[in-house]
Amino acid sequence: MLVVIALGGNAMLQREQPVELHVQRETLRQAADAIAQIAKEHQVVLTHANGPEMALLSLMNEDYEEVNNYPVNVLGAQTQGMIGFVFEQELRNAMADEQILAVTTHTLINTRDPAFLDPDHAVGPVFTYDQAQAIQNANPEWMLKADGNYFRRVVPSPAPQSILELASLRHIVASGNITLLCGGGGGIPVRRDSEGMLHGIPAVIDKDRTSCLLAEGIEADALVILTDADAIETQYQQPGSRRIKRCTPEALEQHEFAADTIGPKVESVCQFVRAGGKFAAIGALDRAVDILAGESGTHVMVDVPDGITYYD
Repeated sequence: MLVVIALGGNAMLQREQPVELHVQRETLRQAADAIAQIAKEHQVVLTHANGPEMALLSLMNEDYEEVNNYPVNVLGAQTQGMIGFVFEQELRNAMADEQILAVTTHTLINTRDPAFLDPDHAVGPVFTYDQAQAIQNANPEWMLKADGNYFRRVVPSPAPQSILELASLRHIVASGNITLLCGGGGGIPVRRDSEGMLHGIPAVIDKDRTSCLLAEGIEADALVILTDADAIETQYQQPGSRRIKRCTPEALEQHEFAADTIGPKVESVCQFVRAGGKFAAIGALDRAVDILAGESGTHVMVDVPDGITYYD
């Protein structure tokens, strides 16, 4: 079975953990061990988030005043290289006899996407009012929004339209013997001008939406999104909340989910199943093997008795 596995930011770096290389390496080592077990039975294509790494690079960007700030899309490209290097290394250590390949990935977006009218994806550090004023004066093209008593830079998060490397990725997948790492951070956002030339766009693309687009494009059998929760809850951490075991897209969409956290994941798994995927699942990184075996996580599929079932 061909499986796309998307590692969320909270799976790669636990809440409150420092963005230290050795911490991330240990988490990616654990992920690589799980992937190695899965790869014994399935062909695997991996994607990953990059939120904590983007925040770290943004801080570094701000601290060095002698050079103009690098655009957000360039920082995203840096995270692909940084995470790709560490993750590929750990995968090679866990799968010494297998072929591993990390591919820098560009994602085409539409500059008329409504997201550009109301940027809402926070990147980088928080600023006090005085800091925000100084930052805004130095970078008039930036948009800053209040975040409690502080301010943060926000950028658009447009929907992915296509993956530029898709034909090459399909060719690699067709070889049948390569574990592929691509689509990091949703891909580097680019646009084409009227002459067909590519240009980077200062935006951030949702990793789960790109993972869904990738899974559809390579005709994967399954899409698995790994996070720090072992299943989707109907009312996260609220009294009476229930953990969903199996459901149809229609049943899952009857519930409300936070737009900035689990929402895009729910949207992506539903879209993948509707597009013809056998199943999609959301669950915890440390239960990845069990998720593929159907013993953990929330599984979304076309046919479920009564539309939805729950864990006891």
